[in-house]
Amino acid sequence: MQLHKHVVTAGLAVGLALTWAGVSGVANASATKQAVQAPASGYAGEDTCLTCHEDQAYKGSAHARRANPRTPAAGLGCESCHGPGQEHAESGGDKTKIMSYKDMTPEEQSETCTSCHNRGDHALWAGSQHDNRKVSCTSCHSVHNGQGPSEIKTKTEMELCSSCHRGVATRQYRFNHMPVREGKMSCASCHNVHGSSNIKLLRAGTTIDESCVSCHTEKRGPYLWEHAPVAESCTTCHDAHGSNNDRMLVAKQPFLCQRCHVTSRHPPTVYEGYTLQNSQNANKIFGRSCLNCHQQIHGSNAPSGKAFLR
Repeated sequence: MQLHKHVVTAGLAVGLALTWAGVSGVANASATKQAVQAPASGYAGEDTCLTCHEDQAYKGSAHARRANPRTPAAGLGCESCHGPGQEHAESGGDKTKIMSYKDMTPEEQSETCTSCHNRGDHALWAGSQHDNRKVSCTSCHSVHNGQGPSEIKTKTEMELCSSCHRGVATRQYRFNHMPVREGKMSCASCHNVHGSSNIKLLRAGTTIDESCVSCHTEKRGPYLWEHAPVAESCTTCHDAHGSNNDRMLVAKQPFLCQRCHVTSRHPPTVYEGYTLQNSQNANKIFGRSCLNCHQQIHGSNAPSGKAFLR
C-alpha cells in the first residue's frame, strides 16, 4: 500500500508537470503567433483595411497564396503594395496618406509590381515596347477585379489585346487565321507582352523566321536551294494573324508570285482579269496555281531543285 501510494503521487506530479508544460507551450505558441501577425510600426494590418475596402479583397487570386513567401498574403497584405496605412486609417481615409495607384504615374505603378515580378517572363519589362509607350501593369491587370487568367481585366487575352491592337485582332475573323479565337492559342503563345529580346516581342529566336519555325519545324532548313523571300521573312508571303487567302497568304496565287516573277523565266504572262477569257494559260490561275508544280517553295535539297519542283 505504501509503495502504491508513492507511485500514484509520482504519477500525479509527472501529470501536473506535463500539463503545465503543455499550457506553457500553448501560451508560447499563441504569443509567437500574435507576434508574427502583429503589424509593424506604421502599418495598420489587412483586417483594418478591409473594414472599409471590403470590395477590394484579393481572396482567390495568386496574391492570396500564403504558402508562397513572395505573395502579399505571406507578407503585409494590402500594405505590401500600398505601403504603410496606419496614418491613412487614423485620419479617416485621407488619400494623401496611402499609395493610391490611381494617382501614380505608369512608371511608378510598374516599378511597384516589378519589385516582385522581376523574373521569368517579366525580366525584360524595363525598356520594353509597352514600357516605353507608358503602358503600365495596371493597364492590363487588375489585382482586385481580374476577369481572366493572370488577373487580366477581360475574360480573354484576345479581347484585352484588341483594346489597343484592334487592326491585328480583327484579322482573326478572316477566313484563314491563327486558332486564337477558338481558344487553341493565345496572343501570348507567340508574343511575350512583358518584354523580349526579339523583334515584335516574339518569344522564340531573334528573328521572325526563327519564331515561326519554332512550331513549323519542317520549314526550318537549311536547304541546298533557298527561296530568297523565305530566307528574308515568313511575313513576306504570309500574314501571321489572318488572311482571306489560302494558307494565310498576303495575296492570292498567282498574283503573289508575280510580285517578283513578272517577266523572268516562264510564264511571262501577267495574269489579270482578261486572261480568264483570252489566254490559254488561264488554267494557271485556278487551284494551287504556281504551287501545282513548284511545291517545294520554301526550299529544296534535291540536286535539280533550283526551281523548287516537287
